[in-house]
Parts: sequence; C-alpha cells; structure tokens
Amino acid sequence: MMSTMKKQGKRKVASVMAGVLASSMLLTFPAGVSDAAAKEQPEIKAKNVIMLIPDGMAQDATALARWYNGGEMLALDEMASGLVRTYSADAAIADSAPAGTAFATGYKSHTGYVGVLPDQNTMPGLKPIAPGDAKRPVANLVEAAKLSNKATGIIATSEIMHATPADFSAHYPDRSNYDALSEQQVYAGIDVVLGGGAQYFTAAGRKDGEDLTAAIHRLGYNVVTDTAGLKAASNGKVWGMFANKAMDYDMDRDPAKQPSLAEMTSKAIEILSKDQDGFFLMVEGSKVDWAAHANDPIGIISDVNAFDKAVAEALAFAKKDGNTLVIASTDHMNGGLTIGDRETSNNYDELPLSTFIDPLKKAKVTGEGIEKLLNSDRSNIVQVMSESFGITDLTADEIAAIKATKAGSMNYTVGPIISKRAHIGWTSNGHTGGDVVLYSYGPGGKQLTGLVENTDLARYMESALGLNLASVTQQLFVPAEATFAAKGATVTWDRTDERNPVMVVTKGSDTLRLPVYKNTAILNDKTINLNGTIVFNGEKTFVPQTAIDLIR
Repeated sequence: MMSTMKKQGKRKVASVMAGVLASSMLLTFPAGVSDAAAKEQPEIKAKNVIMLIPDGMAQDATALARWYNGGEMLALDEMASGLVRTYSADAAIADSAPAGTAFATGYKSHTGYVGVLPDQNTMPGLKPIAPGDAKRPVANLVEAAKLSNKATGIIATSEIMHATPADFSAHYPDRSNYDALSEQQVYAGIDVVLGGGAQYFTAAGRKDGEDLTAAIHRLGYNVVTDTAGLKAASNGKVWGMFANKAMDYDMDRDPAKQPSLAEMTSKAIEILSKDQDGFFLMVEGSKVDWAAHANDPIGIISDVNAFDKAVAEALAFAKKDGNTLVIASTDHMNGGLTIGDRETSNNYDELPLSTFIDPLKKAKVTGEGIEKLLNSDRSNIVQVMSESFGITDLTADEIAAIKATKAGSMNYTVGPIISKRAHIGWTSNGHTGGDVVLYSYGPGGKQLTGLVENTDLARYMESALGLNLASVTQQLFVPAEATFAAKGATVTWDRTDERNPVMVVTKGSDTLRLPVYKNTAILNDKTINLNGTIVFNGEKTFVPQTAIDLIR
C-alpha cells in the first residue's frame, strides 16, 4: 500500500485543486473527438487503465509474428475490437509525437509537437485553433490521474523522453528537445518510470548542465539499472534506467542487464496496484517502429512478440482484478510491411508458408544485433551473416553494402537483405497513413468497437477513470505573464544561468521565483512544491493555478 504520507499529500493536492477556480483566460479546445463514435460505445467504468502502444506496428506485423510462432494466436488477438484513425492535425500520415499526443490528451497536434496544441488544424473535420491557443499545453492522462489520487507509470524501450512516453509526461513543441522533456518528467511526480535514456539525465549529457540523476535520487526514487534491481523493487517510487540510450531489441538484449517489456510491465502493475485509488499505466514497445523504419523483419518479430508478452501480463491482471480497462493500439503504421513482395506477384497463392518464414527462423539476432558481432574492419561479414542470420549466399554487392554501412545503421542494410530472401515486402522507410487495429478489454469483457479517432481513446480512458482533462488543463496550464499582470504583478526573467531561466514575479514586498520545467516555486526564499510543472513552450510560459494563487 502506498505510504500514509503519500496518500495524505495526494488528497491534499486533490482538495486544493478542487477549490481552485480556472484562469479567467479560458482555453477554447479544437475539434478532434468523434462524438458519434463515443456515443455508440458501452459505458465502461474502471479503477485502473493500462494503455499499451506498439509504436509503428503494421497489421501484417502481427500476422508475421503469428506465423513465425507456428501459427499460435497472440495475446492481442482476443482483444481485437475495432479500428483507429491515425492522422494528425495537419497531415494524413502522423509522426509519433502528435499521434501519442492524441492518445494522451484527446487532441490532435502537429508533427514533432509533444503534449501541446498544433499551430493550426488543416485536416477535414477539424475546427480552427482559437487565436492564442497555438502550442498551448494540454493535460495528459498521467497528470489527470495523479490529481485524482491515482498512481501513475510510464514504460518504454526507447529513451524514456522519446516522443510517445514524453507525450504522457511532458509538454513542448519539439520532440527533439530532450532537455525540456526529460526535466519535466523528473518533476512530474510519476510513481514508476522504466526505460532507457540514462545519459540524458546526467549533467554531461545535457545542454543545460543539470544533474537530473541526482535530482531523481533526491526526489526519493529507487533507481534501478538492471533486471535484478527491478525484481528487487517492491514499493514506493521506482525509476529504471536500463540503457544509456534506447534499450536493445528483445532478441538482442542481455536478460541480466535489461529486463523484458513484459517484466517491466508486470513489475509496474505490481507496484501501482498497491494504490487503493487505482492507477494509470502507459507501456510502449518503442522499437517495433524502429525496425519498420529500417525494413528489418527480424526486429519486427522480436519486438512484436516482446510487446505481446507485455499485453499478456496486462490482460491477465485485468481478468483477475475485474476493475481494469486495457487498451492497445499502435499510433500509426510504418514501413508498409507485407507478407509477399513483387517477386511473388504471379505465384503468391502457390507458395508454402515456409517460403516466408524459414529464412526468418534462421536469424539469431536483429539487424541491429549484427553490427555488434562484426569486427572492427568488418572482415568477418560472410561468417557473421552465415552464423547469425542464416544467409550463405551473399552477393558481392551485399557484402560491399554491409562493409560500407555507417555505425548505427546496420539494420537498414541487412533488413532488406533478409526481407528479399523471405519475400517480405516494404513500401517505405517512413510511416504510413492507414487505419490500425484497436484492441480493448474492459471490466466484464466490455470492448470498444467500430472505427474511432485516435483522440477518442483518450476520451474513453478519461471517462472510464472519471477524470476531466479539460479541468486539469485549466488548473495546470495558466498563461503566466498575462495572468500575473492582471493581478498587478511585474514579471521579469533571471537569466544568470542562460540555460536554466527563472521567471521572477514581484508584487509589493513579495517575490516569487519560478524555475522553468520544475514543480517548485520560491516565495520570499521559501520553497513551495506545486502540483504541476512550469512549462515554457518556446514563446509563452504556463504555470499551475496554485503558483498564480501565491501572489495576492
């Protein structure tokens, strides 16, 4: 059970938030929710919600994994219930940042934008963005669940500040600004954070020079760095850092150093479910997407299977618990993966399953894993490709291509090599814009059905947990400069450390200091913890209403 101190603190925050009036500068939200679809769905109420996202997973990816496994059904299969539209605010093919923002906040956004509204809505059916609302932060499900006394967690096999996990924990209109995103994550008060990206929390790995690893320890997290450490964690706040950058593909990982996605999911559920108020957990199988970008079918199979094992953990808990909603959906498809290519155009219906699967079964590592097996001058290409990829008929051009591949891109070279032999087709090294499969399981076996918007999923989870995302947005993201000015205060900036600016608000004898991306305020030298982070979106600053209320 969560500590009494934590529970009292959470309830105090909820009580304060319930009494806070929203800023007079109300946010006008754009369209992005399919009301018709929402009304047709069964009413689902749940104590807990687990959302699982296999980033970039094409429909043929699950079929390929199924056949690779001998035809056995996936854990996902019994949850298949509908389709999800994946377009963003201004593009038919979505980037992960706005696609994840739709899942997390209920609003479509612009390419590269994390947890903020777009500059404009140009896709059919979307209302224009209200003047002044461009790039404005909007509340995510983790923030709303936290303010509703629930425990929260995020998991990813990428760097934890990568687009999708950042969508559920931070706000900035540039997914590549790891400094801004990761600092918000540290001060977001999330109970369980598991994934990669350790180097981006060190002073040496950041442009702002902040030692966020020390901050994570100071904030009371049990920091774990390997599988044994994760297994030993039993309660309290846990932060897992299992790789300097992204974690390895499941097929390539050292199980002693890096836990599987299923192990991370199981441990998060174990810890979060001790909170009597319930929990919200987001789990991302990040590198399904990376394998698809590289057209690497082995990476696809590796991490679709790893993701499916995580789904099995969530589904088993939900069935036993009886009060948990599980939703799974990819944010977009990627690569245009097909079982069959142009070489099978005239004989596709005559080819046995072995044509496609046998070449893949010979691989012992992914395309990324191959690179680690090659020696410094890559003179062992033929041997490695034979022993670890099962390919014994490399052409001179293929050997030359492998030898010339730059570091970190080997899967882009060997993925297509094995795809050709297995007749796995690809149309792109980028995302694609088709509808994706919706998987759902609610209390009593209830499911969401039909064709829905990606934004609808946020609304379904919001409704199931009894949350109010719009209210939380008003509570956490008040336009600071204009609102303080309306109270007769003066706003300036302390840029003594240009990399870590501090907003300074003065009125009468009171001086309020608000360091960007943190959840603390300093009022006349007294440090006060806020119930949200201070967000600068590159143009404007937004603060929790509780920070506004410190100036009388």
